[in-house]
Amino acid sequence: MKTISQQWAEYTVNLTFEDLSPESIAAAKMFLYDSFGCALGGSKTEDFYILEKIFREIGGKGECSVIGSNFKTDVRSASLINGLAIRALDYNDVYWKQDPSHPSDLLPAAFCVGEREKRSGKDLLVATVLAYELEMRLMEVAFPGIRELGLHHATLTAFASPFVAGKMLNLHAEQMINAVGISGSHNVTLGAVTAGTLTMMKNTVDPMATEAGVFAALIAQKGYKGTTPIFEGREGLFEVIGEDWKPEVLTDCLGSRKYKIVDCSIKPFPSEALSHSPISALLDLIIEHDLQPEQIEKIEIYTLKRAAEILADEKKYVIDSRETADHSLPYCIAAAVVRRHLTPREFSPESLKNEQILSVIPKVKAVLKPSFEERFPAEQPCKVVITCANGAIYERERAYPKGDPRDQLSMAELKQKFEVLAEGILDKGQCEAVYEAVYGLENIEDIGDLMKLLTKQ
Repeated sequence: MKTISQQWAEYTVNLTFEDLSPESIAAAKMFLYDSFGCALGGSKTEDFYILEKIFREIGGKGECSVIGSNFKTDVRSASLINGLAIRALDYNDVYWKQDPSHPSDLLPAAFCVGEREKRSGKDLLVATVLAYELEMRLMEVAFPGIRELGLHHATLTAFASPFVAGKMLNLHAEQMINAVGISGSHNVTLGAVTAGTLTMMKNTVDPMATEAGVFAALIAQKGYKGTTPIFEGREGLFEVIGEDWKPEVLTDCLGSRKYKIVDCSIKPFPSEALSHSPISALLDLIIEHDLQPEQIEKIEIYTLKRAAEILADEKKYVIDSRETADHSLPYCIAAAVVRRHLTPREFSPESLKNEQILSVIPKVKAVLKPSFEERFPAEQPCKVVITCANGAIYERERAYPKGDPRDQLSMAELKQKFEVLAEGILDKGQCEAVYEAVYGLENIEDIGDLMKLLTKQ
């Protein structure tokens, strides 16, 4: 019987552009466009500046572009810094089933390796669909999810990223099996990176797992051998981590034209995923009833247990960094009340100290709603109840947030998000050039031409 690694390797090797459905191609373009925008925004963060400085000091073959910069570096370094850029604002896509994930974290394994290898736009679309297919399956395979056991989902990303990089390197099946054995055997990420007080590591561990996959694919190409079988073997993933695994989730219907990528969500707000339904419901009420901050006495957010634990513990009421703020339900709700939207500007140093926003934070309370648990993860339910000083009460329930496949962002909203993120790096004409390139990827012979459009000139 073939191992999971063997089945994934054969699937990866055999997947072609002609196999993709029109829906998966459209989704791949959407997520690439959104991720490039997120990377442009992330290239303006302190996290990015630190990595860029270090990689400039280290040096390296200038074979890959760094988004938002005029710097080029080696493929391994580029996969890390571009991954950090995509992730830095917590604004990239999200998929949450048994475990949460941001599949776009794997995209540098496709476009960095692809630029190095001079691959085409069609190749990039295939690798993008592949990245989402494997990563999203990994988020459905553990019961309970590994996050419930104190581990971060980057642990699982390390099992998908070598296949994405391997696809762009044209590895054969045996090399890919070695690559996942290399990457998967040494990448266990502690849940501590998203527990309590948050640091820059929150947005760095997944890019590191992608970087590890790129490196694993590179050395596997040269003949390096990896641990096999890494999933179901003795002391492999299934035996060592977790309580119950359903391996069939990773392989059932693999090769059908029903691709996972169409089920992923785009983030409408630069904050932790479980905050999106409450923010969406809150903004519905604030705008519909023209509520002002001074009118509001309290805001109750009826939500899931995991949302309250991640987003509303006592440390999330003390806003000491952007990383804490974008994982703080009280801060996100307060900022949305005051500004009537939630964009990267609401996480600037000035906004984090804004007295009006800070004055609303104590009015926000998370309330557990047990009946919501059985609806998750098919839905991300919440109910927002706003009580005003004059006694008026407004409430709104949402089953899922804006950006969910059932309530997708319009193209106008997607382009607006990109242009806001690109401010200060690309002008309107350059933004339009990126849009046209991404949505015309089938016609690009060398994706290096696309990557140049995303750099600082």
